[in-house]
Amino acid sequence: MSRVGIIGGSGLYKIEGLEVIKQEAIKTPFGRPSDKFTIGKLENKEVVFLPRHGIGHRISPSEVNYRANIFAMKKLGVERIISVSACGSLKEEMKPLDFVVVDQFVDRTNSGRQMTFFDRGIVSHIVFSHPVCSELCANIYSAGRSLNLAMHKGGTYINMEGPQFSTLAESKLYRSWGMDIIGMTNMAEARLCREAEICYSTLACITDYDCWHPSHESVTLDMVISNLQKNVDNAKKIVSKVIKELKPERNCSCKEALKFAIVTDRKLIPAKVKKDLGIIIGKYVK
Repeated sequence: MSRVGIIGGSGLYKIEGLEVIKQEAIKTPFGRPSDKFTIGKLENKEVVFLPRHGIGHRISPSEVNYRANIFAMKKLGVERIISVSACGSLKEEMKPLDFVVVDQFVDRTNSGRQMTFFDRGIVSHIVFSHPVCSELCANIYSAGRSLNLAMHKGGTYINMEGPQFSTLAESKLYRSWGMDIIGMTNMAEARLCREAEICYSTLACITDYDCWHPSHESVTLDMVISNLQKNVDNAKKIVSKVIKELKPERNCSCKEALKFAIVTDRKLIPAKVKKDLGIIIGKYVK
């Protein structure tokens, strides 16, 4: 069972055209996911949709249970995840209402976010120099270009802690570092997907210029949501086209990311950890 997962960020709480088969609440060893998962068909492909912040946007970026979300996606047979996310731009040429297919991340969050499945007696050092799936990113970029949308191929996403927006000093600092866009959620997802051997790509929807730009000195929620609503329909078109054109087989390295990453002596891994992580480590740890 191979499925495509869609994680919807701010403004994306459902997918039109999705033929809903069922909604399912998933239990995980890491607690409750953000909401029920909608399982259905889109472009004759099986997909699993989850609103990252829950229906009604009730979960802060810092409070999202990223481990539960990605674990549940794995449990539901998801092999690829497209993350649709709002972001601010730190570059003049990356304009509000443009899309960025992210290829790098920098983390500025705190230790309160759980970003690994490997603790409690098991250690894994995953290769993460290229944190997204190049194949899936190419598919997303190609789909957006074919729809004549303003697409940027590649970009570095700096993941700040929320829920507040940046101070002016922070915004200027991130620009001086060469960062391209700023958001609050995607780093944890990318790390966890790599550990779970799930292909991951971010479709970043630019909503504003962050507060560094003279015309955006005060980034407001109204501005962000207004621009996101304008972009959300195009984001859905991109996602639908990607899913329609995806080939069933994966030829990337994501599918074997854990092969040489687990360093713990197999005899010393606690039985409960082996059981809890069975769907992730089962083919490597007996």
